[in-house]
Amino acid sequence: MISKQDIIKRFISYVTVDTESDPESDTTPSTAKQWDLAHALAKELIAIGMKDVTIDPNAYIMATLPSNVDHKVPTIGFISHFDTSPDFTGANVKPRVVENYDGKDIALNAEHNIILSPDYFEDLLQYKGQTLIVTDGTTLLGADDKAGITEIVSAMEYLIKHPEIKHGDIRVGFTPDEEIGRGAHKFDVEKFGADWAYTMDGSQIGELEYENFNAAGAKVTVKGKIVHPGYAKGKMVNSMYIATEFINSLPRLETPEHTEGYQGFFHLYSVEGKVEETVLQYIIRDHDMDHFEARKEVMQKLTDEINTQYEREVISIDIKDQYFNMKEKVVPVMHIVDIAEEAMKQLDIEPLIKPIRGGTDGSQLSYMGLPCPNIFAGGHNFHGRYEYVPVESMIKATEVICKIAELTAEKALNSVQ
Repeated sequence: MISKQDIIKRFISYVTVDTESDPESDTTPSTAKQWDLAHALAKELIAIGMKDVTIDPNAYIMATLPSNVDHKVPTIGFISHFDTSPDFTGANVKPRVVENYDGKDIALNAEHNIILSPDYFEDLLQYKGQTLIVTDGTTLLGADDKAGITEIVSAMEYLIKHPEIKHGDIRVGFTPDEEIGRGAHKFDVEKFGADWAYTMDGSQIGELEYENFNAAGAKVTVKGKIVHPGYAKGKMVNSMYIATEFINSLPRLETPEHTEGYQGFFHLYSVEGKVEETVLQYIIRDHDMDHFEARKEVMQKLTDEINTQYEREVISIDIKDQYFNMKEKVVPVMHIVDIAEEAMKQLDIEPLIKPIRGGTDGSQLSYMGLPCPNIFAGGHNFHGRYEYVPVESMIKATEVICKIAELTAEKALNSVQ
């Protein structure tokens, strides 16, 4: 059995180290403080008995659990990231363990009346009677993705202590800067040397994902003309009004707050404006590649149309692709999803196979030659003060890792007999 107290202790040791990443930085890792946990993880991997432990100049950590069987088995990998999101502070995290959750409100911070309530977060009720780890309401928790790291390290330690569980070579990798979209940018797939891998970076128990958004970013720049407002007739061009026209011309119901499942969206996440210049920042998301391309075309055509209303170019758009749907790379090797699904079923976990409404290191890694579905890590309400993780879900995720390793070796043996 995976030790509940060991899981809690390991997880808390990780989340109390501040590893917030910084999208404005051009270094890797983007923040020096990520090195604190990176070095600690490398030492811990050595201490539990992992082999070939390396940490490169960009803080990417890799290690090997050698095979304990004589027959040839595909090398599999498990990957998580150690940075936390800059959306909400990760400094001075003070996790609290809630034993035997009673299904009622949890006062995260009585002084500031910060309440984690099942009336708003209905998923809480799935975990009645379980042990939850929550925040004190002033920071995020960091289960995204320190729960994943906890599970991978715990699984490797368990397999080392239980050699009766047969497995092939297992590679583990921990990355910086996933939360700012760079987690896979400097990941050395050739050095990692796995036939396929799994990111432990999903949410609720049972999640198994091999589809994600196609993604692009769009920067819309509107140029106006400032003159004295008292003498502005026929002369002033207010960029903010033009920007508003652009915003209102996109489909209002195709935004994150109105979409779900496979539905794509346009998401305006930043507006900076004055009369003379307004800059809009969008992300564009869609699972279907044709729809994704059509969304980009809609924004370009709208830009061109607005420019025809003026004597000069007043608006420009710069669209850059960010990542693509991993489905294209995973479907040809669908057995890697089947193994994860079978592992869950053997552990009495109901697989929740659904598309990711976001991105993952696994998407980029899949296009870099390492097919990489995503498995639940157990946390909920990522990137904010209401984040929590059930300890039982982390234990189950740890067991899934062990079972995937066992099934991979078992299937390889059956194929040669």
